[in-house]
Amino acid sequence: MLDEEKLLEKRFSELSARAFSRGIRQYSDFLSLAGQDILLKLRLQCRVVLLGGFETAERRIACFEPSDCDYEEEPPICCLCIEPLSQKFADKLTHRDFLGSLIALGIRREVLGDIVIHENVGYLICAEDISEYISDTLTKVKHTDVKCYRVDGPPEVSVALPPISSVVIASERMDAIVAAAFNISRSESQALFAHDKIFISGRLTQSLTVSPKNGDIISVRGFGRFIYEGIERETKKGKLRVMIRKFS
Repeated sequence: MLDEEKLLEKRFSELSARAFSRGIRQYSDFLSLAGQDILLKLRLQCRVVLLGGFETAERRIACFEPSDCDYEEEPPICCLCIEPLSQKFADKLTHRDFLGSLIALGIRREVLGDIVIHENVGYLICAEDISEYISDTLTKVKHTDVKCYRVDGPPEVSVALPPISSVVIASERMDAIVAAAFNISRSESQALFAHDKIFISGRLTQSLTVSPKNGDIISVRGFGRFIYEGIERETKKGKLRVMIRKFS
């Protein structure tokens, strides 16, 4: 096991033990899919809830919640709008542009969640305690002057579920589903499993034959994500037409 994985396991165990002993919620930094996989494999003293600011967020914090915690509280994350001062003279801004400008400020990736882009405006999910620094300090993305301010969340249209489409597969196996979803060969799909590229709802899988559940989010590093929505019908040739929601 890599040292980084051991450190994450130790950190998760500490947060769980602290929540259990003190009877109050504890929170992690934002976790990548690999970090979420490590967390979800552990047996901990507390219930764990993953939160990313919106339903289909990929990067999420872990909330360690003791069983006797009976009060409500807002998680320590917020959403910042990063908006060009003048759209007329703004660059076409990408996820890489926003993230690069944030990292250039010396901000750790672990305090940054997903970045949603809608109409050339960035919506950043981030840790509450770094939000004021970002608002005060981030003034330029690429060559574009920007302003930052807090909002309730990304526009609903920008995080709405993608429309349903369908693909035809020979059997309800993950390698077949991934191949069809991204229009690659079955052998190319199988290679992705061998190289730890496939995550089902935050959990790494190397199983080619596992069948996802309806509503599972399938993340494929280097290709994208889709939501599996189950079998629509069997075709006349005995194949399966399955429904997916593929993120653009």
